[in-house]
Amino acid sequence: MNQENRAGQWSRARQVASPNQDARPHGEVSLLLLHAISLPPGQFSGDAIEALFTNRLDPNEHPFFAEIDHLRVSAHLLIRRDGECIQFVDSDQRAWHAGRSYWWDSALSVWRSKLNDFSVGIELEGDDCTPFTKAQYAALVEATCWLMARYPALTTQRITSHAKVAPLRKTDPGPAFDWAYFRQQLARRLMDKSVG
Repeated sequence: MNQENRAGQWSRARQVASPNQDARPHGEVSLLLLHAISLPPGQFSGDAIEALFTNRLDPNEHPFFAEIDHLRVSAHLLIRRDGECIQFVDSDQRAWHAGRSYWWDSALSVWRSKLNDFSVGIELEGDDCTPFTKAQYAALVEATCWLMARYPALTTQRITSHAKVAPLRKTDPGPAFDWAYFRQQLARRLMDKSVG
């Protein structure tokens, strides 16, 4: 892989390639979608999330795994409870994370679909009920700053949740995610970068 192809790999993340990706049709990156995932539901740690995103999930390991084993999904990044970051898809490529979803693009004044085409998906290891960790917020802020530096169209107004773009299907990252704290930490980091 040449240097140009590695441009969308974050140096802070451990790289684990997912086959569930393809080329972005227009090369646009202008939306950050935040998700939450735990496998099995409500349980943290283990390698089930990695296995899901790399099509290696064992359907016999847990009854829930048998229900989702057929899925071919991925995210660009996963942030574990301890702040470890795993990158499954180069940010210049299209990951398969948004599903059927719609987003109001206020900059263009249009509803947009096919969000995978132009979004980056970050999964936080968690669920609707369990507070996310300080380490996760810190890693998320760092990842967001890296993405915003790479993609000028990605602004703080272009960060949203899976729940907002697929409200009839999804709830993540859920009420346990502290948007105010995340946005405060992100604003502080961005200000520090602009001053420094």
